[in-house]
Amino acid sequence: MNWLIWALFSALFAAATAILAKLGVEGVDANFATAVRTSVVVVFTWLLAVLTRGPGGFYVQSNKTWLFLALSGIATGFSWLCYFHALQVGPASRVAPIDKLSVVFVIVFSAFFLDERLTPGKVIGGVLISAGAIAVALD
Repeated sequence: MNWLIWALFSALFAAATAILAKLGVEGVDANFATAVRTSVVVVFTWLLAVLTRGPGGFYVQSNKTWLFLALSGIATGFSWLCYFHALQVGPASRVAPIDKLSVVFVIVFSAFFLDERLTPGKVIGGVLISAGAIAVALD
């Protein structure tokens, strides 16, 4: 499968995550709910990694790789904690679009930190995503 199919599946599962998380966070501490979710993700992901690994599947080339994977994990943890707190106090249909403003941040950050081209299409798309997220969140 190419990147687009994987990205569409990611969006589909992210949508399911929002609905299931909103139902699951009701009546419990948001940090506890995040911990439960994270524990399930850890077990599921390790199981998948072990069952599908290829030759050298667990080899990591450098300490830099470990550092960035660890920092990514920390950022994910903060994202999930904030997301669950937002879902606990707000409607999923308003929280999720604001969460998806991460797309706009990725467009900007990838231009600065990854030297990706900031094309007119990306700028227009980022503006439209921002406008859509704000319109849905304020509705």
